[in-house]
Amino acid sequence: MVDLQKNAFSDFSGNFTYMADAKKIVKLLLEKYPKPKIALNFSNTLELLIATILSARCTDAKVNEVTGNVFMKYRTLRDFANADLNTFEMEIRPTGFYKNKAKMIVECCRKIIDEFSGKVPDTLEKLTTLPGVGRKTANVVLGGAFGKQTMAVDTHVLRVSNRLGMAHSTNPDNVEEELVRQLPENKLSLLNLALIFHGRETCAAIKPKCSRCVLYEECEWPEKI
Repeated sequence: MVDLQKNAFSDFSGNFTYMADAKKIVKLLLEKYPKPKIALNFSNTLELLIATILSARCTDAKVNEVTGNVFMKYRTLRDFANADLNTFEMEIRPTGFYKNKAKMIVECCRKIIDEFSGKVPDTLEKLTTLPGVGRKTANVVLGGAFGKQTMAVDTHVLRVSNRLGMAHSTNPDNVEEELVRQLPENKLSLLNLALIFHGRETCAAIKPKCSRCVLYEECEWPEKI
């Protein structure tokens, strides 16, 4: 159940009506970010999967620094699956939580080889069975590598959507559900990236640039300045 606040209302059938003007927000966001692209560097599906796992609690810029060398050394699933764990840990250490990330990546690649015929799966249900892959990571891969329409809720999407009044929960799964309900299905992945960029560039967690925000008039956040 979605945690409702004042900007969303439910009728007796369980349908939600939002005060936030989703159509106008979509228009303004896409005018500012007409062709947003994933900030992680990758050249194939496996690289996007690995980079996204590494990006947990780490900036994309730092991940790109690390993968620049990692992807030159480890080129295939078997390269990662057979990696020396201690060596691999040191190679990805700058991304943080490196011991757990290294273990998950090696186990993830082994499972893809053993259970998915050496191919990164292309469904949410299968991707989320992989070690280190939650719903957000799966949605990033589905949208970025397979061209599917998905909404990956990271810290930026969570913050921006709640401030705008399009979402009313701190639970990423609930927020994903709310956004999918309001946004055009054929532009979900595009808007996902636009929300991320807006959170990074304008709607920051600390000292947001409200005076420069193209969504200022649409924003329901009571603390906007």
